[in-house]
Amino acid sequence: MSKWEMVKLSDVGDIITGNTPRTSDEKNYSSNDLSFFKPSDMGESTINVLLDSENHVSDYARAKCRILPPQSVLVTCIGIIGKVGITTGESTCNQQINAIIPNNKVCLPKYLAYAIYREKQKMNDIANAAVVPIINKSQFSNLEIVFPPIAVQQKIADILDISSAALEKRRAQIDKLDLLIKSQFIEMFGDPVTNPKGWESKPLEKISKVGSSKRVFVEELVDEGIPFYRGTEIGAMATGTKIVSSLFITNDNYNLLKSATGVPNVGDLLMPSICPDGRIWQVDTDEPFYFKDGRVLWVSFEKDHFNKTYLLYALKNKIVADYMNIASGTTFAELKIFSLKKVQILLPPLELQNQFASFVQQVESQKSLLQTSLEKLELNHKSLMQKAFRGELF
Repeated sequence: MSKWEMVKLSDVGDIITGNTPRTSDEKNYSSNDLSFFKPSDMGESTINVLLDSENHVSDYARAKCRILPPQSVLVTCIGIIGKVGITTGESTCNQQINAIIPNNKVCLPKYLAYAIYREKQKMNDIANAAVVPIINKSQFSNLEIVFPPIAVQQKIADILDISSAALEKRRAQIDKLDLLIKSQFIEMFGDPVTNPKGWESKPLEKISKVGSSKRVFVEELVDEGIPFYRGTEIGAMATGTKIVSSLFITNDNYNLLKSATGVPNVGDLLMPSICPDGRIWQVDTDEPFYFKDGRVLWVSFEKDHFNKTYLLYALKNKIVADYMNIASGTTFAELKIFSLKKVQILLPPLELQNQFASFVQQVESQKSLLQTSLEKLELNHKSLMQKAFRGELF
């Protein structure tokens, strides 16, 4: 191709939807011969270079998998939409991922990954109608991207790599502070699953109210009004990302829903139902909003007998450490209200909870400075991407 065009993904490579070999056949997983990628192997905020996976399949399972060559572009299309990664070796993936094997004569894998990542919001909008966000293979194949000549693709990929590296360096600094908080929690309270310090524990339902919202139907959504958040937005805010809502309900509808179910207060916890990495947002605003039923879970506190910051991290650490035993589902593991209610929460003395919360506050003040810097870098990166894909750089 010698000029800039809009092309469908199906025009630039072969598209393959992953699958999962039968878990009932132990031979499929008897050795770590082939990387088996899942959405949890990819982060949301960058193009992931996929060196290895958490899970693997054996050579015995090879004939039952859809084998992908190196430099395949993987995109999550069920649950969390729009994570993008590039494989570095022969691999396979599960059914939540669509893979593109690029035609290397006309398409560079790294450029393709950036071009798809740029369309993340469009992909989420396409997936919005489903109860669980999903983009099927046909919809994915028909997604259009900007497609310049291959020499320009290389220039765009190179300059975006430099900008992405700066972003990742700042995110790594923030991640280290998150790890510091987690380490402090373990030091003070021990493993949240095994409870080696012997703290009292209670089911979450005994110390809070666990539920969700009242259903809002698609036809009730409007172009402006009170922000309406899905799991995608809640998960983003849990990581400190500032979002611009694309969905709204009317003020009148909000007041009806508020009367029927109440609304989250500052300090309450909201989380996506697919939450293996413990992305829990502690509500930090009095501004009105509402959220999607079932796909966002709500933990509210009616009494002040516990430190809410402590409870945030106690629940977060428990979910991350024991997700597969808490969540359920055949296609993907999902948190349900009934199972979340039963989660055992460690309850050390309030004095220790408060000490931990004070430590968190100190670390969060450092994180805030880094987060402000990250937001500036992200704005610059988005501007750079817009210019690159409009043909304004070269």
